[in-house]
This record gives sequence, C-alpha cells and structure tokens, in this order.
Amino acid sequence: MAMPLRQSVRLGTYLLKQKIKRVEKFPLLVELEPLFACNLKCAGCGKIEQPAHLLKQRMPVEQAVGAIVESGAPMVSIAGGEPLMHKEIDVIVRRLLDLGKIVFLCTNAVLLPKHLHRFTPHKNFAWMVHIDGLRERHDRSVSKEGVFDQAVAAIRMAQAAGFRVNTNTTFFDTDTPQDVIDVLDYLNDDLGIDNMQISPGFAYEKAPDQEHWLGVEQTRELFRKAFDGGRRRKWRLNHSPVFLDFLEGKVDLSCTAWAIPSYSLLGWQKPCYLLDDGYVKTYKELIEDTDWDAFGRGKDERCANCMAHCGYEPSAVLATMGSLRESLRAASGA
Repeated sequence: MAMPLRQSVRLGTYLLKQKIKRVEKFPLLVELEPLFACNLKCAGCGKIEQPAHLLKQRMPVEQAVGAIVESGAPMVSIAGGEPLMHKEIDVIVRRLLDLGKIVFLCTNAVLLPKHLHRFTPHKNFAWMVHIDGLRERHDRSVSKEGVFDQAVAAIRMAQAAGFRVNTNTTFFDTDTPQDVIDVLDYLNDDLGIDNMQISPGFAYEKAPDQEHWLGVEQTRELFRKAFDGGRRRKWRLNHSPVFLDFLEGKVDLSCTAWAIPSYSLLGWQKPCYLLDDGYVKTYKELIEDTDWDAFGRGKDERCANCMAHCGYEPSAVLATMGSLRESLRAASGA
C-alpha cells in the first residue's frame, strides 16, 4: 500500500502550485531538529557526539516555527536527539498544526507515556516511533535492553488515546530478508501501525557503528527478496511504489536532496541530513548557494552507497506526480 490519501492529496496540490509558479527547487518536507540531546545511545546515530554545550541547547519555539514558515514546506518531521526532551515540543507541534502543516514527531517512545498528555490527536499529526527490528534486534540497535517492550507499550497507549502512530525502521547488512518480513508483519498485523517507513542504513559519519552500512547491491537484494511474491502490497508502507521499486533495483533515481532539507540548532545543513558540508542561516542561502548537481551516487564518493529516503523518496514522489500511470499505480497501492 502507498502513502495515505490525505498526504498524497496535500503533496499533489503543493506540487501543482510550485509548477504554476515555476519554482525549480522546493521542500516537500523539512527535517527539524530542535535539539541534539537524547536519552539513548543508538549504534547507528551520532547526534549525541555533538559538543556538551550543544547538547544542552534547545531551539526556541519562534526559531523552529520560523524556519518552517521560511521554507514553505507542507510537511515537517521533528527529530533530534529525542524531541520529547524539549520542554516546549508540544508548543512547536501545535503551532505547526495551526499553520496547516502535516507533522511527524520522531521518538524512541521511552518518554512517550510521561508526555502523551501534552498532545492532542489531530488529523495532520502522527507519532513516528523508531522500531529497528523485533525485540533482540531493536534492543541491540539502541544499545539498551527493554526498549523494544517499552516502545510497544507506548505505541499501544498512544493508539488507545486516539493518535495516529507510524514507525520508522532502518535496516543494516546484518539484517536478512526474513528479518524485514518479520518486523513489517509484526508492525502491520500485530501492532496495527498506521503507516510504516523503511530505509537502508546510511553511512552517518558520526555514528558509533561504522561497519554495517548496506551497499547498493546489498540493499537491492535485501528488499527484492523481502518484497518477493507481492508481499509489499499488504504492508501499509508510507512510500510511493516508485521508491519501493528503487529499493528493489527495478528503477534508478537521481538524488533530490534539496526536497528534504534539514534545519537544526546549527542552521540549515548543507547539502542534506547525512552529509555535513557546513551550515547557513537561511533557507534561501541553502537553496541558492549549494551546488546540488555535485551530490548523489556517481558524483560524490560519500554518496556511493546511499539509497536513503531523504534523497530518493522525493525523486520518487516527483516521478509519480509527473506521470499519470504512476499516479494511478500509487492510488491503487500497486
């Protein structure tokens, strides 16, 4: 199954407006990081490797909301660090929802039961809980036992309170096709997750674990086998069919990093969430002063094995919206 209808309609309308206005580069979603601090030390993430003074900082509400307004993006993914460690995160969410934005709040869910009462269910809001495999695999990924069970309990609590709950799962070279099938079956059928997001592990340079990133051919083989027999159609995946084709190696796409820019305490990150080539103060500077043609597989060696959704899902969305055939296939969930 493809991404939710409400999200697809919002994106379609937004893309049409950009075409009418002849805007060449525009954000589909902004990765907003209002803090770097986290309550876990995941092997595949290096955010807490930031200097101590940065880990103590929290982005002011006006700065966070102002960055999104400046960009004009219709969707926002609030990450970190752990956003629930930000004392005004609920205020940021409410302000963005009041502006008509679709908001995903990324969390490891450990602190969710303590803070759930600060939020109200909304048609444009969803929790995005990180679940990197079943119990043993997930707890190994976050370097702490018991987190999987805590996350599952928090998900059930949020669902009972009427919230939409999505998940984000990253796969590494230690995962097998059966691992992919098992966790997606569990999330889809047992937990009843609204929509699931998946991504091959990307070489985030500050991550403690630098040995288990997936190569391009490994990624294609992993998902080709996991999706075999039409399995992917039954899962409520928050991806376009074109992106899933890309993961399987059925089509190739160019990187469209400018469509999912990242804004943090340091500013707008050049050129994307995964590469750190410096920061600028304004979204306008990011778009106009970055050589976007210099990035992507075959252009920058750091991008050689990247197939992450932040660079390639936008390419898939643009390919879908620009083709009647692909738009119909996305609508049918093919």
